[in-house]
This record gives sequence, C-alpha cells and structure tokens, in this order.
Amino acid sequence: MKGSLIIVAFFALGIAVGLNSSLFTQNILHFSFFTLHLSHSSFLILCALMFCVGISIGSDTKMLKSFKSVNPRLMMLPVMTIVGSLAGTAAASALLPHRHLFDCLAIGSGFGYYSLSSIFITEYKGAELGTIALIANIMREILTLLCAPLLVKFFGKLAPISMGGATTMDTTLPIITRTSGQDFVIVSIFHGFCVDFSVPFLVTFFCSL
Repeated sequence: MKGSLIIVAFFALGIAVGLNSSLFTQNILHFSFFTLHLSHSSFLILCALMFCVGISIGSDTKMLKSFKSVNPRLMMLPVMTIVGSLAGTAAASALLPHRHLFDCLAIGSGFGYYSLSSIFITEYKGAELGTIALIANIMREILTLLCAPLLVKFFGKLAPISMGGATTMDTTLPIITRTSGQDFVIVSIFHGFCVDFSVPFLVTFFCSL
C-alpha cells in the first residue's frame, strides 16, 4: 500500500509541476516545442519499459518452471479476469456517452498496469485519455490493496487475484498472500504474468480501432 501511495503522490506532484510550468509558457512556439519534446520522451520511455518487461519475463526461469505446478483449472483465471474486466468496462461505457466504447476498453485493458498502458494510450489517443487511464489503473491497484480482506470474505480467495489484474505478480502479491494464503502464491504469479503479457497487445488493439 505504501508503494501505491508514493505513486499517487508523484502523480499529484507531476500535475502541480505541469500547471506551474504552463505559467511560463508565454508563446505558442515555445509550447509547441515543449509538447514535441515531451512526446518524443514518452516514446523513449515506452521503449525502455517494453525492454524491461522483456528482460523480467525472460530472466526469471524459476517463475516459468513454477507454472507447471498450477492446477489446470486455475489456468483459466487470467482469461476470466480479462473477459470480466472488458465486460465491466463495456457496461460502464454505456454510462459515458461522450466516450467511445473502444477508448474505454483501451483503458480497461490496462488491468492495473498503469505505467505501460497510460503511455500507450497517450501515444495513440492523447494526454487526456492517457491521464484517465493512469488514474483508473492506479485506483485498481489501490482498491485491491485496501479491499483484499473484504474480497476474500465475500467472494472467495480468488477474488483479490482477479481484481489485482497485472499487479498480482508484484505489488499486490504480499496482500494476496496474507489474505488468500500461501497456496495461492503460484496462482497469483501465474495470473499476473499472463495478464501482464496481454496488456500491450490489447491496449494497442483497442487504441487502433
């Protein structure tokens, strides 16, 4: 939970810095140069993130071997998380007539992976939708951290894993381990690995529609 609060604090700090820097942007030429430079930087950050994701997946051989011990029935959990998240996002988009369905699905496809999905969406759809994606996916992680005990109590031990989305292999794993039990550690890592892997493909797919 502490890590999520730090991320939110940096997000708020970024907004404050952005607002203050806009006060010094007095002419359109300076603003255009700043925007172009920022766009180029975000692309480089995106490339670096994808490189790091590839390294983390390829280098962890123990994780890949541990997947063999996962119950075959539980291997469907990532699929159900993806389908359920997209179905819920589609239903929520009905309440947002000013937002296109595919824009909402792109945001929902982040599955809590705010750093990667928000940059993709910003590149494809602009800073406004990218900011919404960042907030939505940060909130998914924070709600998982705060509500995991209640989710286990009312919906079962798989509920916090499904709600955690792509974060269940790292940031939300400790709270899932405490609330769901040690027996679900491998399931949580496997779930996070699969959902994490789907994010760049699904986000870019819906952004391109």
